[in-house]
Formats: sequence, structure tokens, C-alpha cells
Amino acid sequence: MQTFFVQIKCKLGKTYEVATALADAEIASEIYSTAGHYDILAKFHLDDAHDIGHFVGEKVQTLPGIQDTLTVITFKAF
Repeated sequence: MQTFFVQIKCKLGKTYEVATALADAEIASEIYSTAGHYDILAKFHLDDAHDIGHFVGEKVQTLPGIQDTLTVITFKAF
């Protein structure tokens, strides 16, 4: 199982719409609003057989209202 986070920058005024669309898609295990360069932080779990890049490009970045993303791949939880 791969765990990774995606920071999402939304188009102006679209943060809640993006967060709702992400929740409705039921692909993220946790979704948080944040302050700073990005508006949302989402946590994902993906089977080892799946490619994170394809998943983010096809399932996350295609949601309406997203301007930019930054993916953080994790190795081990302590």
C-alpha cells in the first residue's frame, strides 16, 4: 500500500467546490483546508500495483476548479 499526500491550489473562490468534489469522488482518505501556497491537503492510499502519477493526473487534477497540485510521496509512518 502506498500512502501519499496531494497539496491542491484552487482557482479563486473554488476551494469548497473542489473539496466537495474530492469528497464525493471518495478517493481521498482525509481532506483538509490549509493556509499558504495551497488551499487543500488530501491524503491518499493506493495499492502498490497502481501508478501514483497516473492516479493524480487522471483522478485528482481533472476535478474542476483545480489550478495546481504538489504530490508528496511518503515512505514510512512512525
